[in-house]
Amino acid sequence: MRVAAVIPCFRVRRHILDVVERALGQVDFVYVVDDCCPEHSGDLVSEHCNSPKVRVIRHEINQGVGGAVTTGYVAALADGIDVVVKLDGDGQMDPDYIPSLIAPILAGTADYTKGNRFFDIDFLRDMPPVRVFGNSSLSFINKISSGYWNIMDPTNGYTAIHASALRAIDARKLAKRYFFESDMLFRLNVVRAVVRDVPMPAIYGDEQSNLKIGNVLLDFPKRYLKNFFKRFFYNYILRDMNIGTIETVLGGTLLVGGTLWGIGNWISHGIEGEVTPVGTVMLAALPIILGSQLLLAAIGYDIYNVPTEPLQKIQPPFIKVASPRSAAIPTQT
Repeated sequence: MRVAAVIPCFRVRRHILDVVERALGQVDFVYVVDDCCPEHSGDLVSEHCNSPKVRVIRHEINQGVGGAVTTGYVAALADGIDVVVKLDGDGQMDPDYIPSLIAPILAGTADYTKGNRFFDIDFLRDMPPVRVFGNSSLSFINKISSGYWNIMDPTNGYTAIHASALRAIDARKLAKRYFFESDMLFRLNVVRAVVRDVPMPAIYGDEQSNLKIGNVLLDFPKRYLKNFFKRFFYNYILRDMNIGTIETVLGGTLLVGGTLWGIGNWISHGIEGEVTPVGTVMLAALPIILGSQLLLAAIGYDIYNVPTEPLQKIQPPFIKVASPRSAAIPTQT
């Protein structure tokens, strides 16, 4: 299989040449995507890298890390690349781990692999505590949203994907900025791609993250919620109505209905200065308890329903394959 690395560039001038050089030792081709970098990282690579295995693609308008990676994906598909690795240009991702990252894909046991910094406690010693807490919280929320209950560290951007899975999703619909990694997992679940975690540490040095915590708190929750409802519709209503559908709908209805009815009666009796009758409390508690149990059962079914058969082996005929030409490639050299 032909393997390529896509390296999005934005304010990475100090690290990009070293990252490209080390990546060339592990892959067959490198796509450097200059995302309208104010430091002109793409020009730096063009000036110092004469290898025919390196292509620089330039964005005239900044599109964010997701937009830059998508451009690289489209170019790789057009060139017939089999496996595409996403590698940041700031030096946080060690290219020497690429063989471990792509091994499950080459073995035919996965369509998409990603780094997991939470596998070993030693991997977390150098990670700032705020990042440990934030990524742990996002991991649980992402499990519910994407349906990949076997995946940890969803915001880890060190990933690899097989061309069959990349063709199965519409790259134009991927989130353009920092929600890109989480959105990718949602879209891979919809097409039933197999995802695997690969343990590896992160490297923290003098690089500066462009991600703002405030943007995460305001933007990510609504995106996770939207993806959850879309996934539920696709997997549990449109394509198949099963016991998980019944448990979710009935459990949610009982839980919300019991809660609202109980609160309403509690407020009503409080206004009248009366104590809420025990029977009323029990009538509110019963649907809440039943609803909670049904939702737990639905989660159990969803965990059991995690994709296990790689797309690269089965190539389902019902999947709409996106053309490599479906997204325009910006000016490139």
